Amino acid sequence: MTFAQLKAAFKKKEFAPIYLFHGDETYYIDQLEAALEATALQEHEKAFNHQIIYGKDADHLAVVDAARRFPMMAERQLIVLREAQDMRSINELANYAGRPAPTTILAICHKHKRVKLNTKLAKAIKQSGVIFEAKGLYDNQVPDWIVGYLKGKKHSVEPAASNLLAEYLGTKLSKIANELDKLLINLAPGTTITTKIVEEQVGISKDYNVFELQKALGFKDAVKVARIINYFTANPKAGPLPVVMASLYTYFSKLFLLGELRARQASEQEIVSTLKTKSFFLREYNTALRNYPGGQVARVIGLLREYDLKSKGVGSLTAARTDGELLKELAFRIMR
Repeated sequence: MTFAQLKAAFKKKEFAPIYLFHGDETYYIDQLEAALEATALQEHEKAFNHQIIYGKDADHLAVVDAARRFPMMAERQLIVLREAQDMRSINELANYAGRPAPTTILAICHKHKRVKLNTKLAKAIKQSGVIFEAKGLYDNQVPDWIVGYLKGKKHSVEPAASNLLAEYLGTKLSKIANELDKLLINLAPGTTITTKIVEEQVGISKDYNVFELQKALGFKDAVKVARIINYFTANPKAGPLPVVMASLYTYFSKLFLLGELRARQASEQEIVSTLKTKSFFLREYNTALRNYPGGQVARVIGLLREYDLKSKGVGSLTAARTDGELLKELAFRIMR
């Protein structure tokens, strides 16, 4: 079941006797736990029928003992096993998972890493309950996630603004959701979020950010590139070199892929789907590709790898070179 399907099922009071929420993205796990707590029991039932157990403080026997108890003056009880990844005897829950109590909902929250699905525990849960893997998002998936999150809050966002937020906030959904919630506090319901609002409320410059740097490099706008790099040099937190390098690598990798797709005359729909972007940005990519014809995109990707190593002290003649100096030199060589 997907994240949305699980939340919909909880709202309909459709519950399995045992759940395993596992994976890298803790946001989904926290949200599913909260959704269970909000729907499985009525408020007056929670005092005696809602128990939270921490994996680092208990063993499987304590979990089984709690799960086998009967609910008190309620149809069911909810047992949440938090930090299940820290429970040494977690695999011993397999016997219970094979025959879970019908009046108990046991939610196993296993964060930061996935559970191997070929274990006895996972196989037992798959037979009697539900397993949900909380996968992290790729960089190119974050803007659409932001659009969906804000839509759920009755707000819309411009494509450029969602990309700006994604570049600045990274891929950790709990951090993104927290920042978006703070952004919405001062906005009227139904407000369309623009780059100007992002700049004013979040403190991200709409003119001096990684997103604008890659665009300026794609257009070979040397003056704008210099201004942005100077801004990053004066404000290191605005453009950390590892973040800039990762963003540029993604950008020029898309240009390389676009060149391959154009060479075999792929349709625009196929190109948009393959690049995992929006048609809104396709014109920009097409212009950038014209500025880097032939094998120049591959040359740029090689430069990015070279300077990534130099930023780590590998192959750099002067160990004391600053991030700003490396970035200036890299930009010059990209556009040369």
